Amino acid sequence: MRYFKAIVEYDGTNYHGFQRQPNAITIQEVLESSLHILTKEEIKIIGASRTDSGVHACGQVINFETKTPIPIQRIRYAWNNCLPDDILIREVKEVDDEFHARYYSKGKIYEYHILNKELPSTFKRNYSYHIRKKLDSASMLKAAQYLVGTHDFSSFRASGCGANTTVRTINSFKINRIENNIICRVDGSGFLYNMIRIMVGTLLEVGFNKLQVKEVKEILEAKDRTEAGPTAPAHGLRLIKVKY
Repeated sequence: MRYFKAIVEYDGTNYHGFQRQPNAITIQEVLESSLHILTKEEIKIIGASRTDSGVHACGQVINFETKTPIPIQRIRYAWNNCLPDDILIREVKEVDDEFHARYYSKGKIYEYHILNKELPSTFKRNYSYHIRKKLDSASMLKAAQYLVGTHDFSSFRASGCGANTTVRTINSFKINRIENNIICRVDGSGFLYNMIRIMVGTLLEVGFNKLQVKEVKEILEAKDRTEAGPTAPAHGLRLIKVKY
């Protein structure tokens, strides 16, 4: 048996998230189907992050095992030939049998992209959340710093979250504006269900001047989802990197 780790890039627009579902097309299903075409085996993959419907990735990590004799230097090319244009295998390498994409992860980096101008963009409509009203990105950045550190993020988890603990660590939360583009970059140990999108939705309330900067600290301490802002749309979010 051979054991592989792969880095996957995908446009999540046409998929119902990463994890396989019984009645909807997902990234996992397409990857496993393509591996079956490639190896003639029934292969189950493990993903580092279960990205939601519409969320994108340029650094998703997966692992799987196979008996295929295909040389390592040919696998990536052959595998990509079995995939649609909105999924790409960026890297494949052999690992030991203990490697687990999710359990070995030391953290993840996500970005949330906002297009902040009057008119939307036909080219960015699937990859950035369009907001017409001018946002106070400087205040959003200040408020985001209250979220950095190890905290109970109960206020920023969606209903249906099955995590055993709501304590997570945010290493950094950066917000940069480049002309009309605002990029929220979050580096953390791990994230609760919809946590990043709820944090961004709350910071947008600061950007709209509906919340004061210091109120984000109060929302965090409340440990109550009803105190936080709305959940930002999925299409602005992308998984950048999984850290090991």
